[in-house]
Amino acid sequence: MVTIYSNRQTQLSHKLLKNDLAAMLVFGHENIQYLTGFTGNAAYLIASHTTYTLITDYRYVDRAKQESHNCNLVCRDRETEPLGECIKRFLPKGEHIGFDASYVTVAMWQEITHFVKCNFQPVIGLIEQLRSVKEQCEVSCIRKAAEIADMALVDTLKQIKVGITEKELANFLDYRMQQLGSDGVSFDTILLFGIRSALPHGKPSEMQLKEGDFILIDFGAVVNGYRSDMTRTYVYKKASQEQQQLFNTVLTAHTAALSEVCDGASCSTVNDAAQKVIDAGGYKEYGGKGIGHGLGLYLHEAPFITPTNNTVLNAGNVITIEPGVYIPDVGGVRIEDDILVNHNGYECLTHAPKHFILE
Repeated sequence: MVTIYSNRQTQLSHKLLKNDLAAMLVFGHENIQYLTGFTGNAAYLIASHTTYTLITDYRYVDRAKQESHNCNLVCRDRETEPLGECIKRFLPKGEHIGFDASYVTVAMWQEITHFVKCNFQPVIGLIEQLRSVKEQCEVSCIRKAAEIADMALVDTLKQIKVGITEKELANFLDYRMQQLGSDGVSFDTILLFGIRSALPHGKPSEMQLKEGDFILIDFGAVVNGYRSDMTRTYVYKKASQEQQQLFNTVLTAHTAALSEVCDGASCSTVNDAAQKVIDAGGYKEYGGKGIGHGLGLYLHEAPFITPTNNTVLNAGNVITIEPGVYIPDVGGVRIEDDILVNHNGYECLTHAPKHFILE
């Protein structure tokens, strides 16, 4: 494991040199975990060309000793030493210092710059670019999280009956994932019945299931911080012609997008393949904008599968493919899988069947 973190740190150091940065202040918890192995949420990392300094406090110092790799550990006394003053002690001298701009609050930045006077430059996406291509150990964690989600869904579908509420079913699913080994939930589970399935990110309610209702389930497990993300949509007992047509269109769009996934394909090309099917089906105004995203330590990370993103997919990317159509007062359908891009095309990491009618 030490070699993995050393390699990641070396790659970042090369990027800092390329961007004429003497060092970088890293604030994002996922970025810190990626670079050092530390999984706590009260830490700050100073990354330079030669050294990595991890700053935390008494609550996490022992944990950091156990988890962090290849970095100097500093235990800051929060009562006597402001964060900016501590950073100043370890920040290398240099004209240009980058900072993890997406993860710092205004209040925190004001405190830091009160003590540290240098030429700070906001940095966005530098570490995330490294994270977008997964190493084998990362893929193994996502694969295991997807496996847990697959198994939990099988058990959850057995609980479905008339009268069960969205909350009851979502709670069962969350608990079952953790029984099967998940470290928690990848995000707040989305589980919606009937017309509420038209809410792309709705919250489970006390609504009770009826025959003929849509059932939309979007959820994921977590293994060592790495997340899975899967959506399946069903109808209970009987489907109307309108519901079946909606499902068939989304499934066809999903298949069309997958047919474009490979090393070297642009994200916009993959997105457009699904969008053409949705538009042709008459659902242009009801389709979501963008049909996928990268997946890893963070739920939504690079690369993003959108109409305007011409970023090229690389072997090692783990992405979601999740076209959806959402019609107010009718319902919504989304079908989502976790996909590993490889040199021969792709591998689907989620394996739950995509049947529509639940008997």
